[in-house]
Formats: sequence, C-alpha cells, structure tokens
Amino acid sequence: MDIIIREDYEAMSDYAAEVIAGFVRSKPDCVLGLATGSTPIGTYKRLIRMHREEGLDFSRVKTFNLDEYYGIGMDLEKPYHLDQSYARFMHEELFKHINIKKENIYIPDGLAKDPEAYCKWYEDQIKKAGGIDLQLLGLGRDGHWGFNEPGSSLGSRTRIQALNKQTLDDNYEAFYKKANIPREQMPHFAITMGIGTILEAKNILMIVNGAKKADIVAKCLEGPVTSQITATAIQLHSGGITVALDRAAASKLEHLEHYLEVERLKREYGFHRN
Repeated sequence: MDIIIREDYEAMSDYAAEVIAGFVRSKPDCVLGLATGSTPIGTYKRLIRMHREEGLDFSRVKTFNLDEYYGIGMDLEKPYHLDQSYARFMHEELFKHINIKKENIYIPDGLAKDPEAYCKWYEDQIKKAGGIDLQLLGLGRDGHWGFNEPGSSLGSRTRIQALNKQTLDDNYEAFYKKANIPREQMPHFAITMGIGTILEAKNILMIVNGAKKADIVAKCLEGPVTSQITATAIQLHSGGITVALDRAAASKLEHLEHYLEVERLKREYGFHRN
C-alpha cells in the first residue's frame, strides 16, 4: 500500500489526477471506477484540464460509478443544484467536459423497476468489460465506501442499501440543505457497488482530505478490519493500492513519519510514479 501525503487538497488532487491519467495513457481502453462527493471534484477538474490542454483521450475509456440514490434519476431540465442525482453530478463535474462516449458510461439506475435484477446486470457489465482497472474511492465520515454503511458484509455485491442517520445527515448538510430541499424529501435508499465488488478492482486509489476525516483515516489504515468500518477492507486488497491524503487527513496516523520517509525513499530510488 502506497500512502501518499500532500500538503493540501490542491496538491492531493493534482496527484490523484496524475495517477488516473497515467492509467488512461498506458491503457487507452481502461475501465475506471468513479466516485461522487466533494472530495473528487478537484481531481475531476484537473482531468478536464488535461483533456483540454494535453489531449488526454477518454474516447475508449469505460467508467462504472459506485452508487446512485434509489428513487431519483438525472433530470437535465432542472437547474444543477436542484438535481441531486449522482448521474447529474458526474455529468456536470466530468463527463460533459471530456470526450467519453455516452455508451461507455455506467451509473446505477436509481429508477430501475426491478432493482435486484438490475444490480445483477450491473455486476455482469463490469465483468463483461474485463473488470475495473482502477477504482477511485472517497471515504465517508463513518468509514464507508459508496453506500456500504457500517455493518455491510465485506463480501457484499451491488445491491439496494438503506442509508443510516450519519449518511443522511452528511448528505443533507452538503447537498440538500443548500438546495432548500426538505430533509423528508431525501432518498433513504441507494444502489451501491458492494465491498466485494470494489475489492475485485485491479487497483484502488482512495483520496481523503480534511481534519474531520483524520480519525477515520487512521482507523481505516492502521486499525483492525471490521464490517463496522467498511473501508478497512482496503487492507484486504491484493492489487495495487494508493491512498492519497492531505496533511490534515493524515494528521492522526500513528506511523505518519514512516509513510513520509517511505515515499521519500521510493522517489529517491525511482520507485515512485511522481
């Protein structure tokens, strides 16, 4: 596991974008797993800039998003701040700015009439694409990935998931409150990739910023593996793992100085990406 620590959010986002761009350049038809939320916005902005200024080509890339609220779908007739679907988020923050093909974008369908059958179909599409080459992940304040709430099986697959109070509170403050949408109108269920699905990605890139995430970062990376903190499953992944943090998010790591020294040595001896 490579734990990369950058001074601030901007530098962390620069690093994450370079990692993703490296996969796209080395394998133009790569399969990317993508995430929503405030954390990856900086990374997406940099990828857009790379596309516009450096010709980073997404025309053969396929993407699979982690999750979507159940019961809502993208509505381009609405102003962006009133459309709380994750599909709209991805459209506005990344997809409409790059040359990815619409048919290569997969986002869970929050309006699926038979969600159980749909979740199986989504899993099948990932396998049909050859699996995910690089999965981008954020980290919830209670240590969840996607909508894999505390107590989710570490072997779970794509499914309907009820949202807990912490997730509802966080999402209300971050999105719905700003849009003046009443709390009772928030979706209480989501479709999410499972932890087992995520762990099948060949490589994982987890990005986290901010002091409010410092305690949970330390638990995820240095604590015991537990279904109560689903992102601790990162310790079970057998492929390439990169965790990119800003200084604030890394501040509670017990072995912080060791991680910094390892990164310095890898750079010195040419073992590092950048």
